[in-house]
Amino acid sequence: MKQTLLIRNGHVTDPFTGRDETADVLCENGVIAAVGPNLSAPDNARVFDAAGCLVTPGLIDTHVHFRDPGFPDKETIATGAAAAKRGGFTTVICMANTKPCVDSEEVLSRNLAEGAKTGIHVCQAATVSRGMAGKELVDMEGLAAAGAAGFTDDGLPIRDPALLYEALQRAAALNLPVSLHEEDPSFIASPGVNAGPVADTLGVGGALALAEESMAARDCLIALHTGCDLVIQHISSGNTVRILRAAKAMGARVHGEATPHHFTLTEEDVLTYGTNARMNPPLRTAADREEIRRGLADGTLDLIATDHAPHTAEEKAKDFAHAPSGITGLETSFSLGWQQLVQTGILKPLQLLTRMVQAPAALYHLSVAGIAPGAPADIAVFAVNETWTAGDWASKASNSPFAGWELPAPTVLTVCGGAIVFER
Repeated sequence: MKQTLLIRNGHVTDPFTGRDETADVLCENGVIAAVGPNLSAPDNARVFDAAGCLVTPGLIDTHVHFRDPGFPDKETIATGAAAAKRGGFTTVICMANTKPCVDSEEVLSRNLAEGAKTGIHVCQAATVSRGMAGKELVDMEGLAAAGAAGFTDDGLPIRDPALLYEALQRAAALNLPVSLHEEDPSFIASPGVNAGPVADTLGVGGALALAEESMAARDCLIALHTGCDLVIQHISSGNTVRILRAAKAMGARVHGEATPHHFTLTEEDVLTYGTNARMNPPLRTAADREEIRRGLADGTLDLIATDHAPHTAEEKAKDFAHAPSGITGLETSFSLGWQQLVQTGILKPLQLLTRMVQAPAALYHLSVAGIAPGAPADIAVFAVNETWTAGDWASKASNSPFAGWELPAPTVLTVCGGAIVFER
């Protein structure tokens, strides 16, 4: 329920305005009414003391799987949104590989209606191809009119370059992004782990980095020739970062997505965390991780997204070769960004928030304006001087290698449209 809310004494860090200072934030009627020092609290205001905390725009995740419809034992739109709220997210973009997949206005409208019940902004991408079969394009114009946030066959690569070329042309005309899962099966003996010594130890073939790099290079050039906003999802290879850097220099409107697990872990961690570190594309070498961090630092990688991918405990308990790939991520994303990128000096707080809020909002044309009078009151508050132990998830799933980690910057308050949707 919307209420008058005064967030007092917090350090407001907002990439939209550049504000980076201690200030109060007053929210009334779902919008931010005032920002500044020593604001007076109206008689009916709820006052939240944010002393020692970072006050930011609500985070945006452009890549989540809520498994709904089709897989309610893994996650639902309601439980996925609960995980988002606990992580400080007020907007998420759901991927389309549900069952049935989101290749029709009927499924799209159903998901948007369910998302509207959650108290946060749950946006929905549609597929690029019908049935995610990579053979025939969906009615992109009709799905865009029905509210699709963008297009993706995430989970599967689009192997037909001519089909992708047409898709990017049509998406460019609609001014909507296309997000791609870049893994050519020709270079994957078995998914989920980098081809190399760790895969050898596990007795599986693994996935070559070339699987990602070859498709990313092809698709960056297609993006260059169509003018489409193209997202290369969950980048795992240092060479892919270099490819994006070159494509941007040529003028391509390409965007690079870095996940917390790829900028935190390496293939060696698979030996520690087992199937909870199995993902597509896989964790790679320390050198790849460092290039991903460099890409975040210089802006080549302009999005931080979780690829939140819940699975049941029974599925993840299978042996490595047969367990599904993917981990949850919404509840640990900001903490890992703060620990791995800010506390190490790779990014300043404003840069971290640019990649977690401002760039995603611009890409998806969201009505987010930061912490400024008149802006929607979508706000997160993080206790950056405190730590917490990851676990006790709001998500229905628990498949995370970060369970039990002591992390900084727990979420203490999430506000969406002026309503408190999470409070520690």
